[in-house]
Amino acid sequence: VKFNNCAGNKGVRYETNSLDFKVRADGTLYAARHLQVPSKQLILVVTAWDPQTLGRWEAMVRFLVAEKSQHNGHKPKGRKALPGELVQQQSDTLLPWRQHQSNNGLRRQKRDWVIPPINVPENSRGPFPQQLVRIRSDKDKEIHIRYSITGVGADQPPMEVFNIDPVSGRMYVTRPMDREERASYHLRAHAVDMNGNKVENPIDLYIYVIDMNDNRPEFINQVYNGSVDEGSKPGTYVMTVTANDADDGTTANGMVRYRIVTQTPQSPSQNMFTINSETGDIVTVAAGLDREKVQQYIVIVQATDMEGNLNYGLSNTATAIITVTDVNDNPPEFTTSTVKQPQKGVRTSVIITRDLSGSLMGQAGGRSWGGMGLPTTTCTHTHFSFSQPKGPREKIQRFAAAVDYEMNRAFMLTVMVSNQAPLASGIQMSFQSTAGVTISVTDVNEAPYFPTNHKLIRLEEGVPTGTVLTTFSAVDPDRFMQQAVRYSKLSDPANWLNINATNGQITTAAVLDRESDYIKNNVYEATFLAADNGIPPASGTGTLQIYLIDINDNAPELLPKEAQICERPNLNVINITAADADIDPNVGPFVFELPSVPSAVRKNWTITRLNGDYAQLSLRIMYLEAGVYDVPIIVTDSGNPPLYNTSVIKVKVCPCDENGDCTTIGAVAAAGLGTGAIIAILICIIILLTMVLLFVVWMKRREKERHTKQLLIDPEDDVRDNILKYDEEGGGEEDQDYDLSQLQQPETMDHVLNKTPGVRRVDERPIGAEPQYPIRPVIPHPGDIGDFINEGLRAADNDPTAPPYDSLLVFDYEGSGSTAGSVSSLNSSSSGDQDYDYLNDWGPRFKKLADMYGGGEED
Repeated sequence: VKFNNCAGNKGVRYETNSLDFKVRADGTLYAARHLQVPSKQLILVVTAWDPQTLGRWEAMVRFLVAEKSQHNGHKPKGRKALPGELVQQQSDTLLPWRQHQSNNGLRRQKRDWVIPPINVPENSRGPFPQQLVRIRSDKDKEIHIRYSITGVGADQPPMEVFNIDPVSGRMYVTRPMDREERASYHLRAHAVDMNGNKVENPIDLYIYVIDMNDNRPEFINQVYNGSVDEGSKPGTYVMTVTANDADDGTTANGMVRYRIVTQTPQSPSQNMFTINSETGDIVTVAAGLDREKVQQYIVIVQATDMEGNLNYGLSNTATAIITVTDVNDNPPEFTTSTVKQPQKGVRTSVIITRDLSGSLMGQAGGRSWGGMGLPTTTCTHTHFSFSQPKGPREKIQRFAAAVDYEMNRAFMLTVMVSNQAPLASGIQMSFQSTAGVTISVTDVNEAPYFPTNHKLIRLEEGVPTGTVLTTFSAVDPDRFMQQAVRYSKLSDPANWLNINATNGQITTAAVLDRESDYIKNNVYEATFLAADNGIPPASGTGTLQIYLIDINDNAPELLPKEAQICERPNLNVINITAADADIDPNVGPFVFELPSVPSAVRKNWTITRLNGDYAQLSLRIMYLEAGVYDVPIIVTDSGNPPLYNTSVIKVKVCPCDENGDCTTIGAVAAAGLGTGAIIAILICIIILLTMVLLFVVWMKRREKERHTKQLLIDPEDDVRDNILKYDEEGGGEEDQDYDLSQLQQPETMDHVLNKTPGVRRVDERPIGAEPQYPIRPVIPHPGDIGDFINEGLRAADNDPTAPPYDSLLVFDYEGSGSTAGSVSSLNSSSSGDQDYDYLNDWGPRFKKLADMYGGGEED
């Protein structure tokens, strides 16, 4: 086999899918051992892979095996039986496992076969499952054997495409096959006894799907675009169309042939083009292509499989658009010999050229028209270039590099233009033209810039406010303009800096702290703006980076803040450390020590140094009463000068069990509660519960006495029951103790008696002002309550305009034995000649009263 990976095949390795064959480094395929090939055809897959790029390529190798003649009708020693012999014995049964008995009859030698490939046609209509072959071992006469198959299509995806009867060994296909989905399957057959023990070695089964013509050719594109020059000779290549068939390309099912169906327009001939039936190459077949007559041809191409057989093959079509392109028969010319163009910044200049092929006969934008301007002076190639035109016969001149008015105020160029394509044969004219170009540069206001942008300075943190750090100044490139540059802050996250607006001097507005959140990797970054006073004004930015050097300005802090320890010394100690916001060398190693005041600290506690960052706090004495203790510890860092801090750690001392853990009672005691306090709390709880119980008993007893008192009253004399029954408000003196002296009599009723008489509806509120009653005196009036009631009744009778709810009062029955007189003896002060006809005007509420008093003389 031959292989080329375009890199010299360095390091490429070969391998096959069979253990019986190997491939050397030069591509030679050889048998790895002596073997007998049972079939007339053997198919192997050879893989080439590159260990460096991990690329893999596969190729299929097919061997045609020639039969070797045998002499005297004897098989050579060690020869394996041909499968054809077994097929003659039983057409659908394969005996891959044969046993050969030696002369002495004492040994059996297992002989493995190579099973020929099994061919299965695709798109079979069944019925399914459909038997393919039967596999059996001749040992099934002695013991019960179970057969199984493994591999892709059996127990690997796609699952259960093939299955086998475990008893009879018949192998089936369970559904229609699709060669385009998978062309072959490699399975392994196994034979085991009833206990799962291997009886025979696994054998390989190769199943190939036979292709059917079930896919029509598909063009890669539905529309192909090509071009050909006008006047091309017959046989000129135009384009290639390609169609692919998913069927097997080695059979007629996948062999595609091409033909031209139609050509539009059919001028000057109906067969201007032809196509290679196998490759799909379209070429000219006739002369006479003229772009001025026919600019485009549309050709319909048909692809048919079955080697182009229109009766049995499947077909598909595509469209080929062939454009006839112009040829160069006129050179370009400049419309003017000199061009002057003022320039500002990087604006462009347009140079007009004329090509008769494009303006009269040619095709604008084609190869015959396209002119390439080439500057011929020495300096222009570094500043100017040409780009594609915006319109016909135009070339746009652009700056290849920015021009500077302060360096060059004008440029003189000589430009040459020529066609990209040579003139057609027989044209005796010059193919190029030249012109002079003068470009003037106009000065514009340019932005100031900082020469050292991202300027870095280093200083120690903690410098005082007002310290001058540096001068961060900008340069104005406009040398011929008298302009002033002003500076301002654009970004100062911590507001630590100030900048002088005129000279760019930067000073500190606050103390710079390296431990601030605004510092990233010890660097503080601020951005400043430099703006000129030009028209229009322009500005530029610069970044200042301040690297802060750490100083020892942070004292260490003790960690942890809380801990617990047993009341008796044991292995239970407290590990302590320190945290310092500074960095090395202003941090550890730390020094941990106990203060001398108060003296109980050093008496009860001791500190043992472990290393530069850690120490242990433990009890010095043999016993310490349970509770919470504030232990002060002095922590000193290693800075220059060193800083120290006295931190307090809260230590809970508690009784511990044998494992060194605080007990529950000990935890309570450590919280600050002694035995006496606990007993006092329990006594208070018991007293509180007793008081609640006594209160409940007292309430029950009072409720019982109230019910007993109610039963002592005679129901007939109980006025309260009647009041509740008839839903009347209030009660008698027997139930409530009223002070009758609080019932007061108004001093005058003149404002009621002197109202203008009139008749109006009393079911509506009066429109006029409501009556104003006199203010009651603070001291009860000594008048008779009976006179007060009589005056109120008289006022109500003589004032028909007042609604009933203004003067009519409801009085409750006070019960028997009341000291107040009954109001039932009071009579109306109105005479019998009173006219009650106005009651009919008061609405339905007074209809019954109007019928009783206003009926007339006949009543």
